[in-house]
Amino acid sequence: MKGKGGHVGSRFPLSSWEVAAASSVLLGFALGLLGVYLTMPESDYSFLKLPRTLEDLQILRDHLETYTSDYTAQVLVGYCVVYIFMQTFMIPGTVFMSLLAGALFGVFKGVAMVVFTATAGASSCYFLSKLIGRPLVFSLWPDKLSFFQEQVARRRGGLLNYMLFLRLTPTLPNTFINVASPIVDVPYHVFFLATLIGLVPAAYVTVKAGIALGELQSIGDLYDFNSIATLFLIGIVSITPTLISKSKS
Repeated sequence: MKGKGGHVGSRFPLSSWEVAAASSVLLGFALGLLGVYLTMPESDYSFLKLPRTLEDLQILRDHLETYTSDYTAQVLVGYCVVYIFMQTFMIPGTVFMSLLAGALFGVFKGVAMVVFTATAGASSCYFLSKLIGRPLVFSLWPDKLSFFQEQVARRRGGLLNYMLFLRLTPTLPNTFINVASPIVDVPYHVFFLATLIGLVPAAYVTVKAGIALGELQSIGDLYDFNSIATLFLIGIVSITPTLISKSKS
């Protein structure tokens, strides 16, 4: 039986492959943390906590540097599981995790890890929101959701370019994009590609700053006027093909 919007009222909001993907992510969290726990040496791990300040982050970096060289695989898995978990459940602080990637792994590996984990976490959040997120989004961001829905409807022909623009610029928060995209019917393949490609510039800026962690005075130092202007310029370039095609039509 169909409702007013033409959708089947009792239809489960996830397809079978999406359920499988979401279940795999959750299983991965559990297995990853269990594997790290079982293979790490006995020690005092009281320093292990989600950093909330640059001081917390520096303490965590100092302790993990030794483990990174001796237990590289475990640190990598633990890092990825924590980052994806934070992204999935919209836990603040992933910027500190991105800085930590630069401090521990360098620019190339750090950017690759941040883009991979951020994309996986955003995808997991997308599926979770598709399942249970509608009431949350409507209650927390009604105005943003209306704006986003209108823009997505207007730009169906060049939706990938528009989503790239959003990922590249701070026009809308990434957390909101993750949780609202399935609500406004952004197809997953568009969401995935825009996330994978669009997060690279910001990830590079943050990871590179993590290499010189001791020089940072505040998180605000990450994005000065030049950095933000550059991200906006890249974003404008990404949406230009859509604007040109509209003007021709």
